Amino acid sequence: MKQAGGQGTLFVISAPSGAGKTSLVSEMLRQDSRLGVSVSHTTRPMRDGEQDGVNYHFISRDEFEAMIARGDFLEHADVFGNYYGTSQVWVRETLATGQDVILEIDWQGAEQVRRLVPECVSIFIVPPSAEILRQRLVGRGTDAPEVIERRLSEAEEECRHAVEFDYLVVNDDFAVALADLLAIVRSQRLKMATQQVRHGELLRDLSAHG
Repeated sequence: MKQAGGQGTLFVISAPSGAGKTSLVSEMLRQDSRLGVSVSHTTRPMRDGEQDGVNYHFISRDEFEAMIARGDFLEHADVFGNYYGTSQVWVRETLATGQDVILEIDWQGAEQVRRLVPECVSIFIVPPSAEILRQRLVGRGTDAPEVIERRLSEAEEECRHAVEFDYLVVNDDFAVALADLLAIVRSQRLKMATQQVRHGELLRDLSAHG
């Protein structure tokens, strides 16, 4: 999937559970209208309060496996017996409109995306310490103790892969972490390849009359 200078940028954001990724991405989307987020497909059951096509595209296992066979996914994974995947067609078509796209996926999905779209920008979000991560997971009040321990164990594995990403953001102070993420997005938009497409006429005019 070739990404030309005039297209949007694909931002891949990963983090261990409890690092605050979902809240940060939600606020990024609220503050920046040029950002969109990919809605993943999944075979897991819909939870109370969720909407099909908003939180996820909820489909059957047979439908998901048919999509895998057709090569419809940019990345996909089987997580605790449920499939999750990102539509390659939706991402390609959205980037072509000039919209920037965020993928919220785990490190394994990020690895798949980097192979297919090496020009994507990858960001890993971490909590300020393991103890604070534990406090956040306990503070949610939604997971049983054994689930929390499993998530902490998974976090150790995930954080070992942080060095594979382009950027690292530490979510100690929410406002600072948000500013860091928006700064990464802004810096990508200011790169010459993007600006040449957006302001090509201006640059040609200045070059001719400088």
